[in-house]
Amino acid sequence: MMMDDVQARTPGVLRRIIAFPLTLLIIEFLAIGIGASLISALLLDAVPRDGPVHFLGALLTAVLTILIYLGCRRWIEWRANDELPAVTLLHELPLGLLIGAALFTLATGIVAVLGGLRVERFNGIGAIWAMLALAVTSGVIEEILFRGILLRHLEAMLGTWAALLITSVLFGAAHLSNDGASLFAAFAIAMEAGILLGAAYLWTRRLWAPIGIHAAWNFTQGWVFSVPVSGSNTTNGLLITVREGPDWLTGGAFGLEASVVALVVATGAGLFLLARVVKHGGIRPPMWKAGKINP
Repeated sequence: MMMDDVQARTPGVLRRIIAFPLTLLIIEFLAIGIGASLISALLLDAVPRDGPVHFLGALLTAVLTILIYLGCRRWIEWRANDELPAVTLLHELPLGLLIGAALFTLATGIVAVLGGLRVERFNGIGAIWAMLALAVTSGVIEEILFRGILLRHLEAMLGTWAALLITSVLFGAAHLSNDGASLFAAFAIAMEAGILLGAAYLWTRRLWAPIGIHAAWNFTQGWVFSVPVSGSNTTNGLLITVREGPDWLTGGAFGLEASVVALVVATGAGLFLLARVVKHGGIRPPMWKAGKINP
């Protein structure tokens, strides 16, 4: 029997259950969550954070996580690699890195002009390896989980708007347990990252751009400006900075991500990208209106 004939056959009940977006969401989220955790424990937890070996371990962790995800796409979803294709890597990843670094630098600059941040001294390379590792792992793992899996499968079921809302809320809520977190900090993360990174994914329908934005945003705040990343301990980065003033301006213990300035800058950029998605017809209806499971 020819392969085309096999693929043309109506899927069985088990296959239809597995191919349903909610089933795929659960299977893939568990696969990535458990897989990435085990890999991180093996490659990162026992390695000193202050050297290049830690960064190389983070790179390998990211690559292996991507391979697990692509394996899920290929062997569970029966789909080709259209979200992390090598052909767009050298274009979309650097673009994402540029956007993420530029947005956080702009927000930091505005806070500094308003008197909420000042540079004390130049520090040299500081904790560059630890921050590179954090940028790589958070960018890859979190974007696969929240945009590649949650957003994509929720969109197939509920439509684009509901999926973007739910994943934004979940992403903000996931940061509530961080040090220095507050309800406003979670709201800020939901608006800044949820909308911006979700829109970046919907804009390209690939993961390279949101991975780049996420990684560069974290690296710029943690290493370039030595600002706590989502409530983490302050790092010794390129520039030693001091934040002073009201929490609405500086973000308080959580870091500049909880600043109203960062909220406006990042959310504004996200809404700009989202407008492009709408303009180019990238908004998908829920499955009961589409009459089928969205691809």
